[in-house]
Amino acid sequence: MIHIDTHCHLNFDSYDADRAAVIARAAAAGVTRLIIPAVDVATGEEALALAAEYPGIFAAVGVHPNSSSAFDAATAAQIAAQAARPGVVAIGEIGLDYYWNKSPRPQQIAAFEAQLTLAAAQRLPVIIHNREAGEDTLAILEAWAAALPPELRPRPGVLHSFSATPALAERALAAGFYLGFTGPLTFGKAEETRRIARAVPLERLLVETDAPFLTPHPHRGQRNEPAYIPFIVERLATLHGLPAAQMAQALTDNAVRLFHLPMMLD
Repeated sequence: MIHIDTHCHLNFDSYDADRAAVIARAAAAGVTRLIIPAVDVATGEEALALAAEYPGIFAAVGVHPNSSSAFDAATAAQIAAQAARPGVVAIGEIGLDYYWNKSPRPQQIAAFEAQLTLAAAQRLPVIIHNREAGEDTLAILEAWAAALPPELRPRPGVLHSFSATPALAERALAAGFYLGFTGPLTFGKAEETRRIARAVPLERLLVETDAPFLTPHPHRGQRNEPAYIPFIVERLATLHGLPAAQMAQALTDNAVRLFHLPMMLD
């Protein structure tokens, strides 16, 4: 089975000692393509460097809401320049985070909207971070998606590591978005997340690790890595009543379609 990890932070320092081995273990598990999202301009450069070094690694560039306090026109120009470079498949991760509140909410919203404008101009989908800001996040995304150019309207982006309400899931799907699921789908008490994942149409599902965070069972408590994607795929397959191979193929097709990834690697 071939898999794509649509969201992992392999540029983080928790992989400095064994990054090449982590990538090799991913490939051995069938995870042949990885997307590394940025959280600021510096991590965007790191993601771009890894995309240039390793076949099958792709980058997303942007400023995370928790890093948005200093976002300004110069920051937007830097992200626009990064987005034009080879290997970039999305703008992200961007969005709103009212849990940590590390940046003032008006500044988060301004940075979010500026980067959505950039994504539309660059014809790139977005990778959305939403934590306890679902109403504001969806209201902004619905207005943005409705005005997208025709070529981007069927693939506006993904709400990554989805953990909001069923009502917000329905709104996101209605606006054309994909929903990404991570390790918590395998946790014993995550029944609502599983109910939502079961209700998502097969063609709108994505799988991701968010490594090094959100490690799935049976490795919970350890550092996460892309090689653990099959545990999440197997749970999604069970929820949808499908063989794991059929679910893996659907998830791969979805990621290829959303991010315009190459179908196969040499």
